[in-house]
Amino acid sequence: MILNIEDLRRLARRRIPRAMFDYADGGSYDERTIRRNAADLDAMTFRQRVMVDVSKISLATTFLGSPVSMPLAIGPTGLAGLFHADGEILGARAAAACGIPFCLSTMSICSIEDVRAATQQPFWFQQYLMKDRGFNQELIDRAAAAECSALMLTLDLQVIGERRRDPRNGLTIPPKLTWRNAWDIATKPGWALRVLFGKRRTFGNLVGRIGGSSGINTLAEWTATQFDASANWRDVDWVRSRWPGKLILKGVLDADDARLAVAAGADAIVVSNHGGRQLDGAPSSISVLSEIVEAVGGRCEVMFDGGVRSGQDIAKALALGARGALIGKAFLYALSAAGEAGVKRAVEIMRNELRVTLALTGTSNLDGVGRHILRT
Repeated sequence: MILNIEDLRRLARRRIPRAMFDYADGGSYDERTIRRNAADLDAMTFRQRVMVDVSKISLATTFLGSPVSMPLAIGPTGLAGLFHADGEILGARAAAACGIPFCLSTMSICSIEDVRAATQQPFWFQQYLMKDRGFNQELIDRAAAAECSALMLTLDLQVIGERRRDPRNGLTIPPKLTWRNAWDIATKPGWALRVLFGKRRTFGNLVGRIGGSSGINTLAEWTATQFDASANWRDVDWVRSRWPGKLILKGVLDADDARLAVAAGADAIVVSNHGGRQLDGAPSSISVLSEIVEAVGGRCEVMFDGGVRSGQDIAKALALGARGALIGKAFLYALSAAGEAGVKRAVEIMRNELRVTLALTGTSNLDGVGRHILRT
């Protein structure tokens, strides 16, 4: 019986290899920040209100001017197609069926064109700044050709944090069957048949553009050779000048950076510490959300990312001024557990939790959500 995201997490752990589960589940270094994301959300409490008419509750809102059925989006997650065959396509379809946005990662297994050909609804595309600026332009052009409705530029991966679980598990792209992982994979035959012997097993957006990874043994080592440590706000201006649509800047944790993001022309920012996978010891996303909302002052939308695993977490972010929330780990758990149906189930669980939470705080629509629903 699947009743919450933790149920999906446990099921995912049984169905996919340890290397893949740890890639989704873990953080950088000693994983302090990933634990802080959850702990700080858990520490927040609601004001329960009674005898308020909540017979008609609406969760509908808009992101970047487009209607959504609830204040939730599936955030960009690398390697989704290795958690379940065609994972990005399944995620995009599930999101469309649920009436929420899906964001495709640069480091996806299914390419931009794969997802565009297999889906009917527009999706967002997330981009990293690569050392090859020509390739950056190529990705922008491909996203525009695919009619992506927004470009999400990730700002916090100029250098990669050490994610110690990955090298310990020998995570490689494409995944390899070795003596070390043979037994683990043998106990996951469904995953092996779908993914290990499937059509798509490498970075779909990078095929034919980035050189081979000969001599590079782990995902972290490969990735570290591609991202640009010299990237700065001038590069954000460059992207803004070339992308014709809505621009989202992800990875903002500081009020000063939020102001710079607004000045750079962001239509939205995502308050995020990369799921605790970059700077270990950074604050939780929820602990800095209010000050960033205040710094932005309504000049762009503010979205929240970092430890969201329930409708209650979404409500807490909304109460502190977020327009909506993104899920990453929860999406990968759901995808691993049950494919497209699992992702739909995860969204519906969060939808129902959010609806009940609003009702029991005496709130019938999202316009009525504010700090007053929290005990401070």
